[in-house]
Amino acid sequence: MREHKKISTDIEVRFRDIDSMGHVNNAVFLTYFEEGRKAFLYEVLDIVDPADYPFILVHIDCDFLKPVKLGDRLTLQVWIGKIGEKSFTFKYQIVDHQDTSVTYGKGKSVMVFFNYLNNKTVSIPRDFLEKISDYSDQAI
Repeated sequence: MREHKKISTDIEVRFRDIDSMGHVNNAVFLTYFEEGRKAFLYEVLDIVDPADYPFILVHIDCDFLKPVKLGDRLTLQVWIGKIGEKSFTFKYQIVDHQDTSVTYGKGKSVMVFFNYLNNKTVSIPRDFLEKISDYSDQAI
C-alpha cells in the first residue's frame, strides 16, 4: 500500500447515538461515515451542496471493532481505495482522538458516478481523479 493523505474529522458522540446497551448503535457508525464523506467532499473538492455530489452510494460495510461510549472522543479518517472506470471506494477508520492506534471501527463504501439528468452511470472525469490522487492508497 502506498503512502497517501487522509482527511480527518472529529466526531462528537451525541446522547441520541447511544442505544440501550450503553454504546453507540451500529447504524450510527454509517452516519459517522457520511460525515466523513461530507468533510472529504468539502476539503478536497470544495463541494458543499449535496445536489452537487456527482456520484451515488451503491454499497457500504462496516467492521465494529470496539464499543463507543458517551464521552469517547473520536476522529474519523477518510481516504480513497479502489478506483474503477465508473466507481471508486471511500475507506473509513474511526479512531480514538488522543490515541489513533485505538480503532473503534472501519469500513468502506462504493460510489458510482451518476448523471442525474440522464439517470445513468458515467465514467469518472479525469479532473476528479487528479484531485483525489493524493488521497488514494492505490496508484492512479
